[in-house]
This record gives sequence, structure tokens and C-alpha cells, in this order.
Amino acid sequence: MSSIEKKEQRANLNESAHSDTLQESNSSQIDDARDLEAAAKGSNHDYDSSSDAPTGPEAFVGGDLESANLEEDAIPFGGDELSRYESNTQASRTLSRRLTNADALIEEANNTDEPLPKMGNDRPYPPALPDRAPYIVAFDGANDPIHPHNFSLVRKIAYCCAVGMAALSVSMGSALFAESSEDIVVLFHVGTTVATLGTSLFVMGFASGPIFFGPLSELYGRKIVLVISSFGYVCFSFAVATAKDIQTIMICRFFAGFIGAAPLVVSAAVMADLFSAKTRGSAIAVFAMVLFGGPMLAPIIGGFTVKNPNLGWRWTSYFCGIIGALSFLLNTFVLEETHHSIILVKKAETLRRRTGNWGIVAPHEEIQLSIKEIAEKNITRPLVMLFTEPIILLITIYNAFIYGMLYLFLTAIPLIFIGNYGFSQGVGELPYISMLIGIFVGGIFIIFFEKRYNAAMDKNGGKPVPEERLPPMMVGSFFFAAGLFWLGWAGSYPDKVHWIVPTIGASFIGCGLIMIFLPCLNYIIDCYLFFAASALAGNTFLRSAFGAVFPLFARQMFVNMKIQWASTLLGCVAIAMIPVPFLFYKYGKKIREKSKFAFVL
Repeated sequence: MSSIEKKEQRANLNESAHSDTLQESNSSQIDDARDLEAAAKGSNHDYDSSSDAPTGPEAFVGGDLESANLEEDAIPFGGDELSRYESNTQASRTLSRRLTNADALIEEANNTDEPLPKMGNDRPYPPALPDRAPYIVAFDGANDPIHPHNFSLVRKIAYCCAVGMAALSVSMGSALFAESSEDIVVLFHVGTTVATLGTSLFVMGFASGPIFFGPLSELYGRKIVLVISSFGYVCFSFAVATAKDIQTIMICRFFAGFIGAAPLVVSAAVMADLFSAKTRGSAIAVFAMVLFGGPMLAPIIGGFTVKNPNLGWRWTSYFCGIIGALSFLLNTFVLEETHHSIILVKKAETLRRRTGNWGIVAPHEEIQLSIKEIAEKNITRPLVMLFTEPIILLITIYNAFIYGMLYLFLTAIPLIFIGNYGFSQGVGELPYISMLIGIFVGGIFIIFFEKRYNAAMDKNGGKPVPEERLPPMMVGSFFFAAGLFWLGWAGSYPDKVHWIVPTIGASFIGCGLIMIFLPCLNYIIDCYLFFAASALAGNTFLRSAFGAVFPLFARQMFVNMKIQWASTLLGCVAIAMIPVPFLFYKYGKKIREKSKFAFVL
């Protein structure tokens, strides 16, 4: 076919589509929330104001996602609760408008006193275009091959390995450098608290980085954010390794944590993109084991690295940079985009190029955001969700305490096994293996609980039941509290108690850590699926703040209070928090019904 014939064919297609659209443009327009409700129910008629409207509180897409408005077979088998909305033009459009705050921006633009800009060259304003709905692309049903849930298992595993390596490199970097604290004290003539800042500032970067990376990944996609984050982490890790003064070390450690923090929230969001509710729990379990496994392995590697005269403290940062470089390569050349909205953007671009129809557009492209608008409307979303959503705030406080304890033990374990039992550096960190074994046991236990969750979801008509993520957390809260008392008291009497006893106690702490931490992640993702990255960013902000502060007073607390009484204090706090998962299990759904962001299915 000649180029002229192709152009004529495109012109005919466009003319035909334009004619069909003009006929539809005379139909009444309904607001976004009603569009989504009608689309979700599969109806083609206009919204009837006389019909039963939702009377309860509106979730983030209005009453359309309230459980009373869903048909029994609304959710495809497997709990792919977003596929139904993303496969419908109006529904997908509404979700993207909520994600970008498009309605608020349009209203703000229409309320201005500024005159309407002219077309230029004295031209009149063109006639109004037809409704955009026929030109909006969507997924071709729940089984669309370009939908990430339908990727092959090999492809999903490859992507998970890429983001998992990124999360491992950053989590190891948080604890690997901690083993060089004594060398930092001697070499730069600073106190132990200042040396500990190398770890605390890195983790503080964890707290602030996700506030930016979470919303940005929802706007621009997962891959670009992970690639930039991995590259920045590598650069600043090598900068720490080659630093000549203490201030350079501290500044670069903070920015390594800040820029490198994206995998902490985006990796979990990638897994939420790839897996439906029925399989998501197992995938996130593996991710959480990697996230916690890094700080468990890092002290062992760091201890032997610092102890080796041919390596030294600088190689703790060199190793961080090398592992980070591997994750950068994987994110660049293996990982592809998984964010559903961005995939539709690419689909629209392909259709525009191949059909010549410039009107074809993805829901995510309907409005372009300026840097100011992103900062005002999107970057602030994680903090808004953290402090206005009771589920995120209360679960995150518990989660933050657990995460802070993880970094507290970077000080406690060496004090017990090097200080009390006289182990050498490197050997004194080997009890972390016990905690790591506990983490793996807890992770396997959670995967076993997935059968119970899937049974509850089937009983609920295939719809996710976030509260059914919490039973492992209930069990883990007891393990964690018991492990604190066990490790603290057994490790305080080295002349009477064999070292294996507190080591076994550490395994209960590891098991409790993962069984509390992981259900928190899954619960938040299930509750705030479409805003998962922002919700996790708010969680990571407070969690990492605890992780940054706890090491600063760890040595003083364990030395001045004695190990057994410091552990008793922490154990009592852990006991006080045991009721948290039980309360959310009972009242979680009622709380979600009052949320502006949560799914209530």
C-alpha cells in the first residue's frame, strides 16, 4: 500500500470515529464517581438519581467501591480487584483522575480571574471537541496479555529479582557501615554517638526519600524511579568509601539513604502491580524476608570486613556500592515498567503512531502536572495519608517500633556476645544468623497462612479481606515479646548461661519481627491498593524515623540500665502493643468505611 493510500485510510478512520463520537457527545455527562459506579456494574444507562444511592461514608472513589454497590461476581477469580476498573474506560479514567488530583486542578484553573489566553495570530477559538471517552484506552479485559498480572511466571520472577536486589543492597547498606563505628571514632577523633550518626543519618534518609519516590512512581512509573534511585545510591556509597573527613561521610551517608530509599516502597508496589491478591501475600513475604535479611547479614559481613587488615572500614561502603551497581544494572536492563497506568500510556502512544489518530489517549495523560502541582498535590499525599488515615497511623506506629528494634539490636547483640561472652569481632555478630533463621521460619509461617486468607477471600465472593492478613501478626506479637525477655535475661549471665540460650532467644525475636512487619505491609497494600506506593511511603517515613533514632540511645540504655532491665522495658512495650492487631481485626472494616483513600470491597 502506498503512503498516499495509507494517509487516505487514516483520514477515513478518523472521520468515521469523529462522526460516531459526535453522535454520542449529545448524551448527558455524569460525574466521575457515578461514571465509575455505572462502569463497575456494567450498566450503559445514565445515573438515576431516584435509585438507591450510597448512604455511608465515601471511599476515595466515592460510593462506587462500597461493598453494597458491588455485584457478587464483580471481582474476577483470584482477587484481581483492580482489573475490573482498569478494563473499563470510564472507571480507569476516574481512577487516574483521582491519582493525579485532576478534578481539583481543573476546578482551581476555572476559578482564576486571569483572562483566557488567546489562540494567537488573531484566530478564533476552535469549536468544542466531542467527549474524550471513546478515545480513552483501557485494558482489554482481565486477561489482557499486557496487564502485569498476566505476565509469565518467569518474567515476574525476573522483575522481582531485580527489585529485590535493589531492596537488599539498600537494606544491607543501612547496617553494613555500622560495624565501622569504632574505627570512625579512632580515625576521626569523635565520640561513639557521632560515629553512630553514620547509621542514623542513612536511615533518616530512608524516612524522607520515600515521601518523594512513592508519589513519583505513581505518576511516572516504577522503573524510572528505581533506576535513578539505584544510580544515586551507588554514587554516594562510593563517595563515603573515599571520603577524607567526617563531615563528608555523614553528608554522603544521608544522601545515600535518601536517594537510595526508593526500593523500600517501590519494590513492594511493583509486586502489587504484578500479583493479584491471591498470590500477592507470598510475593511480599519473600520481599520482606529480603528486606530484613539485609540488616541481619550485613553486621556479619561488616564485622569480618573491618577485622580484615587487607580491607578495613572503607570496604564496608565499597561493598555497598558494588551490590548497588548490580541492582542498578538489573533495574536498567531487566526490569520493565509494571505500573498499570503507565502501561496504558505506552499503549496509547503505540496506537497514535500506528493509526495517526492524535485523539487516542490514556487516562493518565489527560492532565499534565507542573512541578509545583506535583509538590502541592502529590508529594504531600504520603504525609496526609499517614496523619489522617487511622489505619496507616496506628499500624505504622506498631510497625515503626518493631523496625526501630531491628536497628537497636545492631548495638545489643555485640554488647551481649562480644561484651559479655568475649567473642571477637565478626564472631560476635554470628548470632544474627539465629535472627535470620527466625525471619525465614516466620516468613514460611506467613506463607502457610495464605491458604487461610485465600479461603476467606473465596468465602467473600473473591473479594479481598484485608483484616484476614492480621492473624500471623497476632501470633508474632507474642513471639516478639517473649524473645525480648529471653535474649535480655539469658544474655546477662554469661558465667551461668551457655551462649546458645540467648542465641535461641534471638530467633524468636526474628520470627516475631517478620510476623508483625509483613502483615502490616500486606494489610496496608490491601486497604490502599491504588495508592499503595503513597501509603507505604507514609509508613516508611515514620518507620525509618524510629530506625534512625533508636541506635542513638541504644548503647546508653543497655549499658546504664543493664541489658536485662533494658530488655524488660522493651518487652513491656511490646506486650502493651499486643492488642493492636486484635483491635484492627475486629474494627478494621468500620475504620476503612470512613476513609477517603481506602478500598472497601
